[in-house]
Amino acid sequence: MNKQAYLHYLQSRKASNKTNYYLKSLEEIKQIKKNYDHKPKILVHACCAVCSSWPLEFLSEVFEVTIFFNNSNIYPSSEYERRLEEMKRYIQETAPHIQLIVTPYDNEAYTKQLEPMKDDPEGFGRCFFCYAKRMNQAYAYANENGYDYFTTVMSVSRQKDSQKLNEIGRVLSKRYPNTKYFYSDFKKKNGQVRKEELSNQHELYHQDYCGCVYSYNQRNQRLAKKSAE
Repeated sequence: MNKQAYLHYLQSRKASNKTNYYLKSLEEIKQIKKNYDHKPKILVHACCAVCSSWPLEFLSEVFEVTIFFNNSNIYPSSEYERRLEEMKRYIQETAPHIQLIVTPYDNEAYTKQLEPMKDDPEGFGRCFFCYAKRMNQAYAYANENGYDYFTTVMSVSRQKDSQKLNEIGRVLSKRYPNTKYFYSDFKKKNGQVRKEELSNQHELYHQDYCGCVYSYNQRNQRLAKKSAE
């Protein structure tokens, strides 16, 4: 790990000149309502049902939503299946008309790509690579299949940097010109509160680690340390 780069990143998170992506999303919605006489199509990368709950409610008022579940990062396979089944259940209970696209699961190949960054702290280089990889795959699909917009639900999480996620989206938007990126910060304006309300209402499974084998191992180490105290 590049400690200097990590320290620089931590300092940047304290900067006061951050973009308010929640306001940016409201501005985009205003333009959509002005320029469209129908709901535009949006492809939404979703990592789990809990993080999808409020974003889907927010987006469904404006868009025709399709969910893209491409999460080979999740370890072990039983955890992947549990999160996928919760995603299916939540859609069925709240919006059965929403299409769910699921890509093949290949954690072994995915983990090999993460291995050079295995020592990175949670929320840094390894995670940025993972965000970008999954967003890129989903964005490419949106671009190739006639979607008007693409976004990810991940900005709803307190553990994920919305500035970084939207920066990735901005870069990818230049690669995929047929589909516009929808900037967001779903955690803002009580988004976290509404997410918890919906997840509790539907008794959704709350995972206690992000997904990859390295976050899984770090979670286990934390639990072992806590039990030993």
